Formats: sequence, C-alpha cells, structure tokens
Amino acid sequence: MIDVRDLIRYCDDLLEAARFADYAPNGLQVEGERPIQRLVSGVTASAALIEAAIAEQADAILVHHGWFWKSENPCLTGIKGRRARTLLRAGASLIAYHLPLDAHPELGNNATLGRRLDFIDMEPTALANGLVWVGCLAQPMTPEDFAAHVSQRLARPAQRVGRENGVIERVAWCTGGGQGYLEQAAGLGVDAFLSGELSEQTTHQARELDLCYLAAGHHATERYGIQALGEHLADRFGLWHRFVEIDNPA
Repeated sequence: MIDVRDLIRYCDDLLEAARFADYAPNGLQVEGERPIQRLVSGVTASAALIEAAIAEQADAILVHHGWFWKSENPCLTGIKGRRARTLLRAGASLIAYHLPLDAHPELGNNATLGRRLDFIDMEPTALANGLVWVGCLAQPMTPEDFAAHVSQRLARPAQRVGRENGVIERVAWCTGGGQGYLEQAAGLGVDAFLSGELSEQTTHQARELDLCYLAAGHHATERYGIQALGEHLADRFGLWHRFVEIDNPA
C-alpha cells in the first residue's frame, strides 16, 4: 500500500514529467479517498474503464489519456460530468501521464511498441523532445510484408500509404497521433514511418517523399506503455495491478 502523493512523486521523477510542456496535466488529476493497494491501468479514462476499475475495487486508475485537455471546455458537464461523478462516488484516484510516458526509454509507448514489433537498434531521436524513435527491422521486408507484420503483432489492420516497392530496413515511429512528424522523420534517412493515425495530407506527403507510412491505430500503438508502467509500479510497491483493454479501433 502507498499514499497517492508518494506514488505521484515517484512517477514524476521516473518519467521526468517536468521536462514536458503537455496538452493536459500529468500526474494526479483526481484525488481519491484512500491509499493505493489495487491499481487498474488502461489507455483512456473512459466510462467503460472507470466501471471496470470499480468492479475490480481499484483504489486508483492509471491512464495515458486522462482529462482536462487544453483544447476542451474545462467544465465537468455531459459525458465528462458523468465520468467524474462515477469516479468520485467510488473514491478512486485518477492518475495520467501523456507525453512523459510516450518518451520514457524503457517503459514508454515508443520503447514498448518497438519491442512489440521486434525492432532492433532502437533509440530516440532529437525530434519532438525525444518522441520520434528510429530502429531497424530484424530482416528487410517489402512494404506489404511490413504492414502485414505490424497488423499481426498489434492484432489490428494497419493502413499503408506511400512507397509501394523496394524494401524496408530502417524505420522511424511515434505512437498515437504522430503523423505530423512524417516529413521530419524522412530526414532521418528511414524507409518507413509508423504512427497511429492517417490525416488527409499524410497520404500526399508519403507519396511525395517516397516513404512507406503505416497508420497502426492511435489506441493500438499506445497500449503497451501504460501496461509496462502499471506492472513496474506493482513490482516496486507490492501493489495488485490489472491492465484493462477497452477495445477501440481508432
């Protein structure tokens, strides 16, 4: 069992949260009523995840996508109000780490996704405060085979645009909504760039850069970091932990 404030201090240091100018607050977003013994993790603090955490009698919910985004109305009304009332009635805390979790060299989304996809020689780049990573495939693949490999490993069909021929050896990636880094990633001398989403302009950029681009799902590419962080905290502090997968095809 650990006090929530002590857990937040540990996570802030571990993830170097102060290093990031983020789109939402990192750390403790809603303070619960009790110390933490039971921890549920998930990608997004949705109503379904909150209900699942309550069913597990969780003292805290740990997520990558929390609440209070800068682009949103801050008022707790409608969907947000219903989520907040459910959480507060349960007395559980809500803890969220966004960009700091993307970037962590061991537990982060980029690091864990790279391992999931069997990339080798992985390392963060200087782009976007370390959010864009590079690595190599264990064996060269055609663009079609690379897309099939990613789809199989993530259990979700990846969308492929851009380069149709040749081989893929060196890859850059940024989990989630990182498609905006495509042109910068091309400057790294890679054959492919992978992220979660496909914007309208992404197709044209990939074609004009002669780069293979894969959109493998925002949710699908960001499932593994929060699991790794939850497991790490459970091991470090003797907590009960469970990751809850709330299916999301986006």
